[in-house]
Amino acid sequence: MRLIYVLLSYLLAPVVMAMEGWKSIWQPDYRGRLGQRLGFVEPQATPGSLWLHAVSVGEVQAAAGLIRVLRQRFPDVPVVVSTVTPTGAQRAKALFGESVRHCYLPYDLPGAVNRFLERIQPRVAIILETEIWPTLYDALGRRRIPLVIASARLSTRSVDRYRRLASLFRETLSHGVLIGAQTVADAERFRAIGAAPARVEVTGNVKFDIEIPAATVAAGREFRARCARERPTWIAGSTHDGEEDAVLAAHAAVCERHPSALLILVPRHPQRFDSVRALLRRRGTEYAQRSSGAEPRVSDSVFLVDTLGELQMFYAASDVAFVGGSLVPIGGHNLLEPAVLGLPVLSGPHTQNAQDVADLLQQRGALRLVRSKEELALRVADWFDDPELARSDGARGLAAVAQSRGAVERLVAMIAPLLGGTEATSGAASGPGSSQPERDPRPVA
Repeated sequence: MRLIYVLLSYLLAPVVMAMEGWKSIWQPDYRGRLGQRLGFVEPQATPGSLWLHAVSVGEVQAAAGLIRVLRQRFPDVPVVVSTVTPTGAQRAKALFGESVRHCYLPYDLPGAVNRFLERIQPRVAIILETEIWPTLYDALGRRRIPLVIASARLSTRSVDRYRRLASLFRETLSHGVLIGAQTVADAERFRAIGAAPARVEVTGNVKFDIEIPAATVAAGREFRARCARERPTWIAGSTHDGEEDAVLAAHAAVCERHPSALLILVPRHPQRFDSVRALLRRRGTEYAQRSSGAEPRVSDSVFLVDTLGELQMFYAASDVAFVGGSLVPIGGHNLLEPAVLGLPVLSGPHTQNAQDVADLLQQRGALRLVRSKEELALRVADWFDDPELARSDGARGLAAVAQSRGAVERLVAMIAPLLGGTEATSGAASGPGSSQPERDPRPVA
């Protein structure tokens, strides 16, 4: 089965590379990546790196706490972070600067994977959430490089798909893979597709260990005090095509009840900044844009954040947050960033990218789902009408996040023996519902 997979991968590779080339014509961030995707990364100066893969922005952000703790406990181990998307690369560089090396994940082709591993020479590999690459996993197993799937999740739909290729994935997960599952249900699904039961533990979701830097929070509060001290302010973060129009219509309705209200609008993708500016002009909306260095005037109803890496700062400047990718069928983005700042949160109905987070915040009364621009306007205005209710609902979300922390320490307890460390403490790796089976940290050939 793996041979068939490899042959299909080679057949599809020209199509994937052609798509990469096409994207690079319109999106400059995709230029210059092809060599790395084929495994031609710069050789690692020091062998024995800790390699962590996080596909895009959300995963990079989620991995930040884990990387920080591992670097503190193993300061002599160089860290390599790989991503698939350019926005993930930008986020990694913004978070870690030169202290962590970034490169792109190779295509799942034997030549590309082997070149990649020869160059970065990892001592341990960590893959965040669920990125199952049969060729990569096989190469790690053959090289006896331990692999941890951290904060792993697997949907029921994915299980059904993987079961159709049961022998391939059973072989893929047999190479000494350790799995730190988000929930008991995720753990059972991994076992169902062939993971060794003794190598699956419930460690929780590292996203709940999110920490927003104090300097970022302070910058957001300073912006608010300087530019919108007396204005009720809400933010629409990580919006997609089709959402900005609904958000702007909702804001117009909010302004009928709160004429001084300010909307901070943060589109998800930089290549859409021009189209969002055009939309604002078509609607006749007075706005300021972050990229120009201008700050919102009293007459500006909207502040367009057409820059990268500042979403958390502007969440800290807001009273209410709407998280995008959820009014359209994208699956929603990070609900925890506003929640950990104590904001009441709004989302569309499409929250499947982090359904457990959405369910928790909704159960605690910190998240309200909206299905239209009218509902969005009504909920924002309701919280503006009653600031004490908004603070109370936001506080419930903050408490829910605090009670769900601990995944980073449980994962570090799983990873430390693989790095030759002794940081793991008794019971530290036991997650909710975990029976904490004994495990041999050595990979299986």
